[in-house]
Amino acid sequence: MRFRFVWIGQTKNEHIRGLLQEYIRRLTRFVSCKIIELREGVGSSERGVLQDESKRILASLRPDAFVVLLDTEGEEWSSHELASQLERWQVNGLKEVTFIIGGHLGVAPEIKERANLRWRLSRLTLTHELARVLLVEQLYRAYTIIRGLPYQK
Repeated sequence: MRFRFVWIGQTKNEHIRGLLQEYIRRLTRFVSCKIIELREGVGSSERGVLQDESKRILASLRPDAFVVLLDTEGEEWSSHELASQLERWQVNGLKEVTFIIGGHLGVAPEIKERANLRWRLSRLTLTHELARVLLVEQLYRAYTIIRGLPYQK
């Protein structure tokens, strides 16, 4: 199984970027990872920006990918529930899981329709850059739980 991370905009804060790179490095011990940073949308209105970003997100998706949209209306999981979810994906033979973090305006309805699953990281409001780090850190933590490694303790 491999992971693709698709999000709008670059991680600009150097400290957050460093954390993200560290957790990606750790995660690649368990699974292949690729990050796709799409440029922020352009348009004369919020709707135009949202449509522009969503069009590029859809274009970046592989037809056979299992898509997980990070969404405030999605399911919440504990770290152990996430580990169980990863194990199910592996048992079911998923080749690729793509995680999407939309832009500051969210995503268009067609992205929500394309998603196989919607996941809520937290009820707290997070910056998109912090959400990226939390996403990758929790995936790494889930693999350490699965493998019985001491990180999660």
